[in-house]
Amino acid sequence: MLVLSIGLTRGWLPGMQASAGILLANLLYFVLSATSIGALLLASWELFVLLKWLGAAYLIWLGLKTFFAPRDAMLPGVIPLTSARTGLGTLLHGVVTQGANPKALLFFTAFLPQFVHPVVPLAPQIALLAVTSVCIEFGVLTGYAVLASRASGLARRPRSVRLIHRVGGGLLIGAGTGLATLKRL
Repeated sequence: MLVLSIGLTRGWLPGMQASAGILLANLLYFVLSATSIGALLLASWELFVLLKWLGAAYLIWLGLKTFFAPRDAMLPGVIPLTSARTGLGTLLHGVVTQGANPKALLFFTAFLPQFVHPVVPLAPQIALLAVTSVCIEFGVLTGYAVLASRASGLARRPRSVRLIHRVGGGLLIGAGTGLATLKRL
């Protein structure tokens, strides 16, 4: 949703910068999962709860800000982390948005071990899985950024902007609420 929002309002290149941030956070999750730090984080209920609530609050805050954005606001759901909308600020926004999602850590920690052979050296396997995942996600996120950029004319129509704000904000609030209700496995 972040890539779509940025692609709609700022173009495909900033959308790709947000994508790079998301993929960097995913690489961090690969490292955490591969080094068993992810399992330790999941074993620490207090740390998991802290991450869960921080992520949920961030998503709900973004959702409310988007939902109630003025009709003439052109940035549905995009709140830059730096005062200037630089490439680095957009990249960091992607990292924080993905990094604040403990469900992603749950996913990588639960999913990754199924594809690792215990007898074969670990590092090359994890590297191959990480590169494969990043390449596939890069393709998908590129498609989102380009399609959203092409549809940016819609984002300039007042009626469409209002709909984008309501739907996007509602989805972010729903995601934050869902994250807040996440129970320990």
